[in-house]
Amino acid sequence: MREPLLRDAAAELCQTEPAAGTGVIESWDLSVGVDGPGTRFVVFTCGCPLRCLYCHNPETWRMRDGRRVTVDEVMTEVDRYRRFISVAGGGVTVSGGEPLLQPRFTGQLLRRCRDSGLHTALDTSGYLGDRASDALLAATDLVLLDIKSWDPRGYRRLTGARLEPTLRFARRLADLGRPVWVRFVLVPGHTDSVENVDGLARFVATLGNVERVDVLPFHRMAAGKYARLGLTFPLADVKPPDRALLERVHAQFAAHGVRSV
Repeated sequence: MREPLLRDAAAELCQTEPAAGTGVIESWDLSVGVDGPGTRFVVFTCGCPLRCLYCHNPETWRMRDGRRVTVDEVMTEVDRYRRFISVAGGGVTVSGGEPLLQPRFTGQLLRRCRDSGLHTALDTSGYLGDRASDALLAATDLVLLDIKSWDPRGYRRLTGARLEPTLRFARRLADLGRPVWVRFVLVPGHTDSVENVDGLARFVATLGNVERVDVLPFHRMAAGKYARLGLTFPLADVKPPDRALLERVHAQFAAHGVRSV
């Protein structure tokens, strides 16, 4: 059952990027506190080369399922909320899916937002970090980097892909001095081992540009989406982490001098 999903994910890597000035998105929304600082206007792009077992946005997996928009259209929508998000200390976040599957659209959108005075954030797994030009990253005030597991075998089981591209991207961001918030989803039985957390904490501590690690407790709130899409939620029987586990993980990051929230 997993193999068809992984083949589907691999096919996304072969998708042709839309024409200049256009992209494929699933939606946009407003969020507070989870997609960067302040109130954010979040653009969810379509297409992703990973199939994470805990993915909560399966509707964004395929580029063909999204709708085409222009950068101008998105900016028109952003402008409707500009005063609100600016007063609230927020900005614009490009998420997904995987925004770096459409690097031209993502880069143009980030640049337009930043040039207009808005804080910009890129939410990415880093798996396609090699597709991010230095110009795209220069237009990005903050990278939300999802490091889903430190153990390469565990990463492959969880995502269907290799860990190394994400680590390579993390090192590049450090070399460029781009601010990063690392996002780590804590999934009991999958990412919660002492060794896995310690390995990630040690790595993050070497980078120098990571402002914090967001420890995100696994949840099953996307189960309804899977049902509506005719999919089986792979982790339906996994319980969210309890307080003791969360405290232990935060303590491990703190032991390495890494701030976690």
